[in-house]
Amino acid sequence: MDFLSKLGKSRRLLLAVFDFICLVLVNISFYIMTIIFDNAPIYMADGYFYNAVLLALFMFGFRLVFRVYSNVWRYTSTKAYFNLVMADFCGGITAALVSYAFSMYAGIWHFACVASVTALLAIMSRLSYRLLYKRLNKAGIVENKKIKVAIVGAGQLGASLASDLLNNKNSLYQPLFFIDRDKSKVGSRVYGLTVLHENASVLERIEHDEISEVFIALTDLNSETAARLFDFYSLAGCKIKICDLSVRDAGSDKNAKPTVREFSIEDLLFREPMNVAVKDDLNFYNGKTVLVTGGGGSIGSELCRQLAKLSPKKLIIFDIYENNAYDIQQELIRAYGNELELAVEIGSVRDIERLEAIFANYRPEIVFHAAAHKHVPLMEQSGAEAIKNNVFGTNNTADMAEKYGAERFILISTDKAVNPTNIMGASKRLCEMTVLCRSDSKTSFAAVRFGNVLGSNGSVIPLFKRQIASGGPVTITDKRIIRYFMTIPEASQLVMQAGAMAKKGELFVLDMGKPIRIYDLARNMIKLSGFEPDVDIKIEEIGLRPGEKLYEELLMNTETLSKTVNNMIFIEHEAICTRDEVGEKLAILEKAVALSSCELGSARIKAAIKSVVPTFREPNEINVNAETAKEMQEAQ
Repeated sequence: MDFLSKLGKSRRLLLAVFDFICLVLVNISFYIMTIIFDNAPIYMADGYFYNAVLLALFMFGFRLVFRVYSNVWRYTSTKAYFNLVMADFCGGITAALVSYAFSMYAGIWHFACVASVTALLAIMSRLSYRLLYKRLNKAGIVENKKIKVAIVGAGQLGASLASDLLNNKNSLYQPLFFIDRDKSKVGSRVYGLTVLHENASVLERIEHDEISEVFIALTDLNSETAARLFDFYSLAGCKIKICDLSVRDAGSDKNAKPTVREFSIEDLLFREPMNVAVKDDLNFYNGKTVLVTGGGGSIGSELCRQLAKLSPKKLIIFDIYENNAYDIQQELIRAYGNELELAVEIGSVRDIERLEAIFANYRPEIVFHAAAHKHVPLMEQSGAEAIKNNVFGTNNTADMAEKYGAERFILISTDKAVNPTNIMGASKRLCEMTVLCRSDSKTSFAAVRFGNVLGSNGSVIPLFKRQIASGGPVTITDKRIIRYFMTIPEASQLVMQAGAMAKKGELFVLDMGKPIRIYDLARNMIKLSGFEPDVDIKIEEIGLRPGEKLYEELLMNTETLSKTVNNMIFIEHEAICTRDEVGEKLAILEKAVALSSCELGSARIKAAIKSVVPTFREPNEINVNAETAKEMQEAQ
């Protein structure tokens, strides 16, 4: 194997030399046979030699055209062998035509026989090399030290994965058999591995053969199927992984190869991830100066990543927390270098003078306002801070956007703003009012509502991961509680498309799909970590937190929604306050914040919120009838 690897750089030349020697030997053999059987030595003197030269020129010329010598033959596909045959066929035909044109033609047999036998020798040599390589590659491998696996899916993806595992000497895995639901495949063999039927008995076979891991290799895998397979094969007590196709060179499907990864919680969301962005709409950001407040946070940083791909004129990251801002700054510098004009500014949206300096200097055309306090229980205790940062901070940023002529302003909101039962949700509802009242502005203001974001800072998934890593227990507030989820890229794409579509005062919402029980989420995360829920890792109820309700109201209230060009994005038609009405609400809140400056707790702030947010409810008002709510029924 060392000898073969040393010849790697010159393999094309060596292979071409080998093929040329084969061609010469075939020509000599045909020459001898022609003399013996045709008794035609006169033809051999000149014509045969010229025809042999023509064959060599055109056969090797077409091999170059068909890129025959660009293949790595120990890994190559059927297409490469087909190209070799076509190259020699075209070479033989062309040589015969040229020979005929120059009156050197002496019959088709010379060209047909030499080209065919040479092509056959080339194919046999490459197949022999592949067999030899595989045999040498497996030499010295101790099979019983490999991890025994079963592959679910005997289709193209599964077969490709099996081939990769069987032929790679560095592979840690030893596939023993396939599993498939297609009865027509059951009992057949793929790469020497038997295909078993997916039923209860296959679990016994997995345990009997001491299978450690099961690889799901299905090209049409959706989240519902993934959840079913995960639950089914978890019964065998083995680890379950997913096989995907990774593309080594961007934009080149032919370079895709199977890769195995861990199951993620996104795979078990019971719905398909939504691609909410439309490419043509996202071209809107090309060549624009874009400001992202809260640009170091979960949503803000993903917005920056997505925006950086769209060639903005300038991207400004504004955040109070310098560590997060530094992280996304360094990530973007590594990814884009000098191709992206990037600025990072530290400051608070509460500070109107700092905001004015940012807007006056950079003159952003697009503003994404993601800066906010979002932790529900903490804001229940520190309500004044939620109002100062979320409400007044949003008002400050919107004022600056208007003053300095920003083209678009997009507020990131939340489903907790719908009939809010806590200060954080109410503050976000007030943020919506603050920006949507500006329908008379030259700046286009819009707000975007969506549900919980998987993996965001302070969300339930990072908490569960830490609790599982420490051995449990995993704590949930109530086994009945449900939430709507989306991924960070989904949320960011929605916000960006809403920004591109925004005209005047729209409130965009996303079809979030089916709600998820937090209890089911906890169980799945425990199983994904290789533990048994309530056996290895306990799940404990700790009671609802202050301001928390069992469910968030469905965003998709069809009576008040209208469609957009994207069938996953809708516009909510709610009554919009006037600027004067919003000004009165802000004055009430400003007075409450001033009076509570020396107080702890949020009693005064909550009283003020109740007077300015008509849809505010106490959590018990919502929770008492939760069992009959449409949202709770959908999660059954």
